[in-house]
Amino acid sequence: MARQARAEITRDSVLAGAADVFLRLGYANASLSEIISQSNVTKGALYFHFGSKEELARAVVDQGNERMISECRGFFDSRVPALEACIGITYVVADLTMNDPMVGAMLKLTYQIGDYRGANGNNIAAAWSKTYNGLAERAIAQGDLAEDLDADVIGMLLQEMTAGVHITAVGTETVDQMAARMERAWYFLLPSLVPPEKLGYFREFAARRLRRYVP
Repeated sequence: MARQARAEITRDSVLAGAADVFLRLGYANASLSEIISQSNVTKGALYFHFGSKEELARAVVDQGNERMISECRGFFDSRVPALEACIGITYVVADLTMNDPMVGAMLKLTYQIGDYRGANGNNIAAAWSKTYNGLAERAIAQGDLAEDLDADVIGMLLQEMTAGVHITAVGTETVDQMAARMERAWYFLLPSLVPPEKLGYFREFAARRLRRYVP
C-alpha cells in the first residue's frame, strides 16, 4: 500500500509539472526533460507512468477535464435554471483558466494536440457539446430562451462563445481579463436569445457572477 501511495504521489507530481510546462511552452515546445525537471522526478519515474509526451499530454487533458466537471457539477442539478447554469459554467471556465494550471493546460492541449481527446479516447469537445445542448433545451422549455430557438444551434453557439473567449485571451496573453470578457459577451449576446422581459434579469445575473471573480 505504501508503494502504491508513493506511485500515485509521483504520478500526480508528473502531471502537475507537465501541466505547468504545457501551459507555459505549449505542446510542441514542451520537452520531457523540462517536464522531468519541473516535476522533480527521475526519468525512470516519468516513464514508469507515461510512455511518451503525447500519452502524458492526454493524461493532463483527462485530469483537467475531471476538475472542470467537478467545479461545474452544481450547475448540472436540474433545480438550477438552465440558462443560469450556462452563464455560470462560462465563468468557471474563465476562473479555472486563470487559476488552475491543470485546467488551463487541458484547454490549450485539446486543440494543440489536434483531436480533442484524452487518454481514454473520448472527445472532450463533443462531450461538452452534449452538455451545452442539453442545457439549451431545458432553458427553452423553462421559458428563459425564446421558444422559437433551436436547442442544438444555441448550445453550439454558447460553446463557441466560451471557446472563442478562451482562445483569444490565451493568444493575446490577456487571460486575466477572461472573466470580464465573458460578461461582455453575455451582455451583447443575451438580447438575441432571451424574451425581452427577461433581458434585464439575465444581464444583471451575468454581471453579478462576474463580481465573484473580479472585485
